[in-house]
Amino acid sequence: MNGDQAMRAHSATIPAPRFANPAWVTPPALSAATVAIVTSAALHTPDDDRFTAGDTSYRFIGSDRRDLVLGHWSPNFDRAAVAIDLNVVYPIDRLHELAASGVIGAVAPRHVSFAGNQPDDVATVRLDSGPAAAAALRADGVDVVLLTPV
Repeated sequence: MNGDQAMRAHSATIPAPRFANPAWVTPPALSAATVAIVTSAALHTPDDDRFTAGDTSYRFIGSDRRDLVLGHWSPNFDRAAVAIDLNVVYPIDRLHELAASGVIGAVAPRHVSFAGNQPDDVATVRLDSGPAAAAALRADGVDVVLLTPV
């Protein structure tokens, strides 16, 4: 069994959380929506603290293409595509193109990066850092989030 197959087999054994009353909102039309990216590629700037194993915190990253560091250190993650094009995990150029062509209303001023290597229950992200990041994006006027899981 290769690494990818092993990870898929392991992931299949982890129960997904169930929510009694999931939140539901109707966002504005995309042409009027402000869109942010939430990635689990553990991107951060060179000045930010690095992500560590099981790190449930997040980092804000700007809408520009600053010198971002890929902090995702799993041996199961192929970094080649990211080295060629950052948009694989952080499609900021595509968002700017969509905004310029009027498909989306605006690109958010900042975006959120988590580390993908989370504890099996993801309780802290689900109950603490996730809602905190969402509240910050909401305060920025974000209507829609594009998730780029790694």
